[in-house]
Amino acid sequence: MGDTGRRTTTDLRRPIRPRPDGGPPPRPPGQEPTPMPRLARYALAVCVLAVAAAVVSFVQGVWLVGVLWVLLAGLSSNMTWYCVRRARAAGSPAPTA
Repeated sequence: MGDTGRRTTTDLRRPIRPRPDGGPPPRPPGQEPTPMPRLARYALAVCVLAVAAAVVSFVQGVWLVGVLWVLLAGLSSNMTWYCVRRARAAGSPAPTA
């Protein structure tokens, strides 16, 4: 099924020690985060650009266009979360590039 992130009985015998520099303990092998899908990256870029365009529109006093940019930012952020969650639920690593 895949790695659940739980410690096995052999892992329970070995304590997890923090790093000397105070950082988090090293991850066990096979628990690297999955890369973000390409479509999710594009949707995230659209979200960031839409927020910037909304700020510019509001500063210039064009309220209706600013509201439309905010709606587009909300739509693209939801699409980003949907793509990321769908890739995690599939369990397969997302394509990179």
